[in-house]
Amino acid sequence: MANLPIGLIALIIVSVLIYLGLLHRVLDRMRLTDRAALIILALILVGGFIDLPLRVANLTLAINIGGALVPIGLAIYLIAKADLMQEKARAIVGALITGAVVYGVGTFLFTGLREPAGRFAVVDIIYVYPVVAALIAYTVGRSRRAAWVAATLGVLFADVIHGVRLATTGLTGVVNFGGAGAFDVVILAGILAVLLAEIVGEIRERLQGGPSSEHRDKATLATLKTPGEKGENRDER
Repeated sequence: MANLPIGLIALIIVSVLIYLGLLHRVLDRMRLTDRAALIILALILVGGFIDLPLRVANLTLAINIGGALVPIGLAIYLIAKADLMQEKARAIVGALITGAVVYGVGTFLFTGLREPAGRFAVVDIIYVYPVVAALIAYTVGRSRRAAWVAATLGVLFADVIHGVRLATTGLTGVVNFGGAGAFDVVILAGILAVLLAEIVGEIRERLQGGPSSEHRDKATLATLKTPGEKGENRDER
């Protein structure tokens, strides 16, 4: 298992946790059932080995099914399920900001990373990207759904910026959308963003006495309540 990409290891761990029923509450808040989540993870796992090649001008695009198409599909679903227009907007704006920041980190801070005199040679960029993406995504997105959308689409948007830069400069190259090392970054960024949203959100809800009920429908509030809170007649925040 040590030889597997870290993204696949993370997916396997999450799959086991879902199968054991330990992530039921998180999935409820993302409007996903355990079965649907396992199917999505299976599609990501299998699709992670499949690239769709596409030649565009001087570039060769490798679009990974598991690392790009499935996360994009899930992001669209989560945006559609968001209760408020503000949440939808935060998810989209968060993705744009995350993509710009991730691209900036890779372009300006980690230039020469693999060179002997690289300034950040002691840091593996595959761990830096997901952490940066998750922090930005949650800060802007705030909810679990918006955090996943902003983190995963943000990383993919950074690849789009890279592809546009190559195309406009006339350089030849291969742009991996969600494939190769980008697969690990997309998956880890999404998982870390949701984990951060869950931890911070849980602490905040406990401090304020429950999830906010403002502008939310009854179905959403039902999923936001913990099992011990269901059935209680009190004003939730």
